[in-house]
Amino acid sequence: MTEMVYGAAPVKAGEPVLPKWWRTVDKWSLSCILVLFGIGLLLGLAASPPLAERNGLDPFHYVQRQVFFGGLALLAMFLTSLASPTLVRRLAVVGFLGAFVALALLPFLGTDFGKGAVRWYSLGFASVQPSEFLKPTFVIVTAWMMAASLEIGGPPGRLWSFALAIAIVLMLALQPDFGQACLVLFGWGVMYFVAGAPMLLLIGMAGAVVFAGTLAYENSEHFARRIDGFLSPEVDPNTQLGFATNAIQEGGFFGVGVGEGQVKWSLPDAHTDFIIAVAAEEYGLILVICIILLYAAIVIRSLTRLMRERDPFIRLAGTGLACMFGVQAMINMGVAVRLLPAKGMTLPFVSYGGSSLIAGGLAVGMLLAFTRTRPQGEIGDILRGRIR
Repeated sequence: MTEMVYGAAPVKAGEPVLPKWWRTVDKWSLSCILVLFGIGLLLGLAASPPLAERNGLDPFHYVQRQVFFGGLALLAMFLTSLASPTLVRRLAVVGFLGAFVALALLPFLGTDFGKGAVRWYSLGFASVQPSEFLKPTFVIVTAWMMAASLEIGGPPGRLWSFALAIAIVLMLALQPDFGQACLVLFGWGVMYFVAGAPMLLLIGMAGAVVFAGTLAYENSEHFARRIDGFLSPEVDPNTQLGFATNAIQEGGFFGVGVGEGQVKWSLPDAHTDFIIAVAAEEYGLILVICIILLYAAIVIRSLTRLMRERDPFIRLAGTGLACMFGVQAMINMGVAVRLLPAKGMTLPFVSYGGSSLIAGGLAVGMLLAFTRTRPQGEIGDILRGRIR
C-alpha cells in the first residue's frame, strides 16, 4: 500500500549489504572522490619530495603518509556510507562532543608548530586538528536541532544551533583560525536558510559578520596582516602568495611539464594549502579546470538528490555537508589566485594532511549515506499528489 501511495521502489528481501549499497549509492560522486584522491597522490609525488629533502627524510616520506592516511580516509568514507541516517546521526553526536571538548582544551594542551596559531594536538608520530572533525559532526548536530524545531511542539532547535555555532566560532577565532570559523558559520547559515530562515535575519547576520571582521582587523595583528596582504595592489614575490601567483602564471594552459615546476622548492606549504599552485604550474589550466569540475559535480549531484528527499533532517544535513565541502575547495583555490585572503585551508582529498583527509572521508561518507536512494516516497510524489 505504501508503494502504491508514494510510488517508492520495493525493497529486495534479504538483499546483502554490499550489493544494496552499490545499488543505492551515488556512483558518480563516489567516482569523482576517487579521482580527486588519485590526483592528490599524483601532485603529492611532485610537491612533497623537496620538503622531505629539507627535513632530511626519505624523498617519498610524505607521499607514503598520504597513502596511509588516504587509505584510512577511504575506509572511513566507505564504512560511514554503509550506515543508515539514524546511525550516522548517533555517531556524529558522540563525535561532536569529543571534538568540541578537544577544541575547548586546545589553548591549554595544544601546540602551534611554530605557525602562530594553536590548532593541533601533537601525538609525536602525528598531529590532530580537532576543528577538522568538528565541522562535519557540527553539521549533523545542527541539522538534527533544526529538523526537531520544524515539528509541532518541537524544541527551539534553530536558536540552540545558533548559540552552538557562535560558541564554536568564538573558540576558533581565539586560536586564531578565522578560515574555519567562517566555514562553520557558512555551513550553519546555509542550513538555516534551507530550514526557512527569514531574509531579514540573514541580512542582519551578514552585517554582524562584517562588524566582527572589522573588530578582528583592528584588534588582531594576524588577521590584519592577511587582509593587508590581500588588499595590497602589489604582491611580494618572496611570500607564499607571490610564489603561488608566479607558478600559476608560468603554468599557462598546458603547464611546464611533469616534475619541471619550481614552486615546490620555494613554498613550505606546497603539498597542503597551495597544492593547486603545483597543479597549475606543472599541468596547467587544464588540470585545474578538471579539479574544479570534479568538486562541482560532487556538490551538484548531491544537492540534486537531496532536493528529492522528504526527511528534513537528511535534507538539511546533506545540504550543509555538500555546501561546506564545495566552499572549502573554493576557498583553498581562491586563496591561491588571490581572490580571497590567505586562510590556511586544505583542498579536500587533494592536499596532504592526516586530520583533513580522515575528517574529509567521514564527511563525504556521511554525504553518501544521506544521498543513497531509499525505499520511500520523494517530496515530489507528495507535491504531485496534492496537485492532482
